[in-house]
Amino acid sequence: MRALLGMFGLSGEMAFQDAATLSGGEKTKLALAMLVTGRHNLLLLDEPTNNLDPPSRLAVGAALRSWKGAMVFVSHDTEFVGELSPDKVLMMPDGTVDYWSDDLLDLVALA
Repeated sequence: MRALLGMFGLSGEMAFQDAATLSGGEKTKLALAMLVTGRHNLLLLDEPTNNLDPPSRLAVGAALRSWKGAMVFVSHDTEFVGELSPDKVLMMPDGTVDYWSDDLLDLVALA
């Protein structure tokens, strides 16, 4: 469990802190770590990197990338989206589904 918390940037004494004393970003990291360790087969994430510093965003992306289940996420964070390298994309507002291409990262930045 400590290794998993460390992957999400919650290392050292922070792993023993009461959740109520964590900052907003730290609570987000804890919630994501709890989701990843659960027996879930689908994650629905809406802007999961909000309130996270740049190193934490990359760490969360790397941890989620190794997760075996399906994931639907909304994000305007190009580094996070690039780290996850999704299979498909749902283009809004048209509702068109297409295969992911890194060329779409320009659209992520515009949103």
